[in-house]
Amino acid sequence: MASSAWSRWLRPEVFPIFAVVGTAVGICSMQLVRNISTNPEVRVNKQNRAAGVLENFAEGERYAEHSLRKLVRNKSPEVMPSVNKFFSNPK
Repeated sequence: MASSAWSRWLRPEVFPIFAVVGTAVGICSMQLVRNISTNPEVRVNKQNRAAGVLENFAEGERYAEHSLRKLVRNKSPEVMPSVNKFFSNPK
């Protein structure tokens, strides 16, 4: 029984599915850790929860304007700009 399951799922055709699911789980885990550790609205320990609502705009700005957002701020929101230009600008 176990050997048939291994032979069914450990074939080369299934590796792309493992890669896609693994990437999705990694992205979700990264976002979860980022929210728990750096989000100013999430308070894990009791001392911070007792503080109530804080108006710490600088911390919120640091969280919202992270490095990836700064990197792609002035970029075009296209996946493949050259292909889009080829099909959208006929000669």
